[in-house]
Amino acid sequence: MELNNLLAQFPIFAHLDAGEISALAASAVTRRYRNGDWIVHRGDVWPYLFIVESGEINVIKESMEGRSLILETIRPAEIFWGLAFFIDDAPMPAALTTSQESKLVLWSREGLLPLLIRNGRMSWELSRLMIRRMLRVSDIVEDLAFQPVSGRLAGLILDHYQGAEGDYVARDITLDEMAARIGSTREMVCRALYRFAEKGAIDINRTELKIKDRGMLENQANR
Repeated sequence: MELNNLLAQFPIFAHLDAGEISALAASAVTRRYRNGDWIVHRGDVWPYLFIVESGEINVIKESMEGRSLILETIRPAEIFWGLAFFIDDAPMPAALTTSQESKLVLWSREGLLPLLIRNGRMSWELSRLMIRRMLRVSDIVEDLAFQPVSGRLAGLILDHYQGAEGDYVARDITLDEMAARIGSTREMVCRALYRFAEKGAIDINRTELKIKDRGMLENQANR
């Protein structure tokens, strides 16, 4: 899709005139990443705002013990930013890494700030987007604080394996990735999966998974 058309679909940019959209597209930098590439590490000063044109980007927190927590996955046609885009010299509180081959369209703070300052509607829409993202992170923190591992895992299965009800689908995320998404360990995820299987909620083998009792998983996930 032509970048001008892509930009016009976003509420942040949709009200800009054709000339402003063209100038915005011309000032963008496109970067491609392979699966597993690090875009930015925690602690780096990274003053950019970007759109995911293709692929997926994980926002990752890492502990001193080496455990990882995936706070969010940014998918195509979504916007994200480094903290230093808004706050001078602020370090990244989390890392960004690709979970598949990805293409990003980026703007530096220096390049985009004059347009934001001139355009109140653009700033307002970006503020609304920031609030929505804060609410999503709040939900994640609430789940980590108040839901047991089994409940978080049940929610992940329901969200990620939506097409697995009554039919087998490939297990396309590893135990380590599951653990990173729900803030647990590989061993606890493995035990919880097989408890679900023993109770008849799922059927699972080394390569495939099938949801047998959606209601049981929904009850476990408090949905």
